Amino acid sequence: MKAAYFENGKVHVGEMPEPVPGKGQALVRTHSCGLCASDVHFLHAGQNIIDLSRRLGGPYAALDFRRPFVPGHEFVGEVIDYGPDSRRTVRTGRKVTSMPVMRQGGAHKVIGYSHECPGGFGELMLLDEELMIEVPSGLDDDHAAMIEPLAVGLEHARRGNPAGSDAALVLGCGAIGLGVIVGLGLMGIAPIVAADFHPGRRELAIKAGAHVAVDPREVSPYAPLPDFGNRQVNLIYECVGQKGMLQRIIEAAPFDGRIVMGGYCMDEESLFVFAAQNKRLNIQFASGEEPQDMALALRSIADGRIDVTPWLGARVGLSGVGQTLSEMSGPLAPVRTVVDPRML
Repeated sequence: MKAAYFENGKVHVGEMPEPVPGKGQALVRTHSCGLCASDVHFLHAGQNIIDLSRRLGGPYAALDFRRPFVPGHEFVGEVIDYGPDSRRTVRTGRKVTSMPVMRQGGAHKVIGYSHECPGGFGELMLLDEELMIEVPSGLDDDHAAMIEPLAVGLEHARRGNPAGSDAALVLGCGAIGLGVIVGLGLMGIAPIVAADFHPGRRELAIKAGAHVAVDPREVSPYAPLPDFGNRQVNLIYECVGQKGMLQRIIEAAPFDGRIVMGGYCMDEESLFVFAAQNKRLNIQFASGEEPQDMALALRSIADGRIDVTPWLGARVGLSGVGQTLSEMSGPLAPVRTVVDPRML
């Protein structure tokens, strides 16, 4: 099959072996796949991530960074076959997406970060039939590819156990931060304050449901909110993933505040525990989505409650993956570019 693949920190386009489905596995032809900032991070720091998994436990320990593998974990595709003795949970010819996890065969693999389970940057994928969810045939492929990143934000939002009395702050308005804003809005939380350096991202945050969007270099996101009875934020979502963010939040958070760590930082953090103790802060670490988040993300996009169109930039073929990944960190980059691996 044709694919864009990573090998020893470089992007290549070429032929890769076609995956063969086993019991409980579906063979899926990819239609669209989002390019994520985590793909860029893995491209440049993948060996460090693998080493951390081997030392501390994690799903990337079996990956060999020097061998080719096909990334892509935000995907939609068409079921074309199943492995022997499978339940065939979705009819062939139907569109599906899934959490990027393979549990069949007695192993736990992350789709797109495995030599055995290629991701959506290739023409063909293997999906766990127990985790697949059917996508309505009329839903645009690129919109369907946004289900997974939205689901991650929804998971982070609910990890904070938001209540009607909370005022929320979302730091960082990339795909995950925008998903948190969406999730908070679906739960009726107000006000929601968004903070990001880039005006385009702040505009997207307002479209996603934030009530206030600020540049934290100019306005403190922790300041009283005149339009909301001078309330101050007490539920803070970190969606940046930079070293030092947690300590800065601890210093700014209010007494009895709650912090949800959603940004992935691979560096060791240094913090003053007494500062958090003095304020009786609660720090919750969020992770990836669960099936309930995927289902809610699908429903919210399919029924029009959430419009992910502003997230989308260009659609590229396999030959555009490398260039797109190199430009993703720029201030004018779209939230998501998608690749159609059927196009070169």
